[in-house]
Amino acid sequence: MTDVKAADLIIYCFMLLHDPLNITISINVVGILEVDEKLQTLTIFLWQMLEWDIEGLSWDEKECGTKRVSVPWEKLWIPDVQITEFMDEDRSPKSPYIYIHNTGQVFDSKPLRVISSCRLVIYTFPFDIQNCSLTFGSHVHTDSDIRMIQGHTAEEILKESRDVIETNGEWELVDIKLAPNTLVLGDEGNFSKVIYYIVLRRRPILYIVNILMPSCFLITVDIFSFLLPPHSVDRCAFKMTLILGYTVFLLIMNDLLPVTGYTTPLLNVLFSMSFALMVISLLETIFITNIHCSFSQFSTVPHWLSVFVLQYLAVVVFLPPKKKSNHVTVSLFSPERAMNTCIIPTIELQSTAGNTPSVKSPQELTADELRKLSNDLKAIRLQMEKHLEGTKISQEWYMIGIVMDRLLFGMYIVFMLVSFITITCIWVLSKYIC
Repeated sequence: MTDVKAADLIIYCFMLLHDPLNITISINVVGILEVDEKLQTLTIFLWQMLEWDIEGLSWDEKECGTKRVSVPWEKLWIPDVQITEFMDEDRSPKSPYIYIHNTGQVFDSKPLRVISSCRLVIYTFPFDIQNCSLTFGSHVHTDSDIRMIQGHTAEEILKESRDVIETNGEWELVDIKLAPNTLVLGDEGNFSKVIYYIVLRRRPILYIVNILMPSCFLITVDIFSFLLPPHSVDRCAFKMTLILGYTVFLLIMNDLLPVTGYTTPLLNVLFSMSFALMVISLLETIFITNIHCSFSQFSTVPHWLSVFVLQYLAVVVFLPPKKKSNHVTVSLFSPERAMNTCIIPTIELQSTAGNTPSVKSPQELTADELRKLSNDLKAIRLQMEKHLEGTKISQEWYMIGIVMDRLLFGMYIVFMLVSFITITCIWVLSKYIC
């Protein structure tokens, strides 16, 4: 054992005295185990192949009778090639042997279970594409000692990885990119690195079926609820039931939605806006119901609000104001004139009668009855004017509620169309952009 370690030390010292040792690296992705959005980590299983030459370590194949021998891993010096993004303890199974060819070439192949850091961008969830980097290089030896060289091309690695990949879960391997011979500046010099970019795409079918479609169904039902009379109590209860159902749905689906402090998924914004529209539609229904049931308690509609809503917004939502009638009703006799007409015969009777007994004549009794009837008609008229004025105020408030109801219905339609087009475009583009 001592002789072997001494030989390894001699070989290592011999390497340092000459040109930098070229280490060829190649990988194959075997499985994509987990992508944790909250911890911003990628767990992946891959095979790492290292090749390098040891000068002076060669033999004649014919004399020795073999072209390649296996040597225990601890018997030979192995370069300290590590992954910079490693975030956890290396729990990969250890390879007991490495191979040495008769030309002095050493081949080391071993599996790696890598938990690496990755900056995950989930804005387009569940149609997101992640690009995670794996940087291979030595942490101790600079580029004057060890130089990292790429083995297979990125296209070859991608083809072999797709042939041997074992997992078929939420993520699929889209592409592998390569940045070879990268020099990273350090305190003690430059370090040679080889960077692989693993491009992954999420399979969105699960989230479309379990999240998007139920949400769209609930929003569609809320849209059709606008067909109910706006002042109906049933409509208010129906919308409240929908809000409670949507809240329960979001609580159940909370575990499927990614949680990060870096960015907010566009899908969460969609759910928030949908919930906000449901609440606004409920408040608007309550407002219209209140107008219909307690219109007498409302004051006159402000002029600016009446003009803005009934003349401008009403045209936008295709509810133009009704044209006023050109017919004018003209009264030939005012109430005061009618009363004077009724009182005149009484005055004339008193003037012609002179000092007559206090017994009222039939004409006087008729005049008193007419006077009482005139007072009653005047009171009825005032009451009717007050009622008509209140009805006019309530109709203005009611029309404002109808216009707002139609405006909210249009906002719902526009929101659904924009959301559908946006989701469709993101889904289509995610299949072609890597």
